[in-house]
Amino acid sequence: MKGPQDILAQLQGQFGQFVPDMARAAREDIETQARATVMAVLSRLELVTREEFETQQAVLLKTREKVDALEKRVAELEQKLESR
Repeated sequence: MKGPQDILAQLQGQFGQFVPDMARAAREDIETQARATVMAVLSRLELVTREEFETQQAVLLKTREKVDALEKRVAELEQKLESR
C-alpha cells in the first residue's frame, strides 16, 4: 500500500512533467502577445521602407546640388553687377 509520501512523490513527478509544457506554452503565448503588440505599435508609426528612404535621399541630394549651383550663379551675377 502506498503511503502519503509515495502519492506526493508521484504527484510531484507528474506535475514536474507538466511544468515544462506549461512554461513553454506560457512563453509562446507571451511571445505571441509581445509580437502582436510590437506590430500594432509599428503599424501606427509613419515608417518608410529603406527603398523609399534612399529614393528621397537621392532627391534631396540632387536638390542640394541644384541649390548650391544656383547660389554660386547668383553670387557670380551679383559680382558682375557690382563691378559695372
